[in-house]
Amino acid sequence: MATLKELVTDPSTVFVDVRSPWEFEAEHIPGARNIPLEQIPYKADEFRAFQRPVVVYCRSGARSGMALAILQQIGVTNVYNGGGIGDVQFLIN
Repeated sequence: MATLKELVTDPSTVFVDVRSPWEFEAEHIPGARNIPLEQIPYKADEFRAFQRPVVVYCRSGARSGMALAILQQIGVTNVYNGGGIGDVQFLIN
């Protein structure tokens, strides 16, 4: 299993910001997709279709942790909690 640092620096990794659209608009990881936490249960097929590692993140790591738990409960694998946006930015740089 890859470390989170390896995942966030891998160009094939998909980043999903689970914050609200206005939070995403204010700041996000370049290339990230915005799928707010409340939409996660309805987007399982979209996550499965990525077929690459997915790192979810939010502001502090709480919502991304909930998103990860939801995805795991519905059988989506290869998803990792990046924590807060600052954590991911730190690992990228």
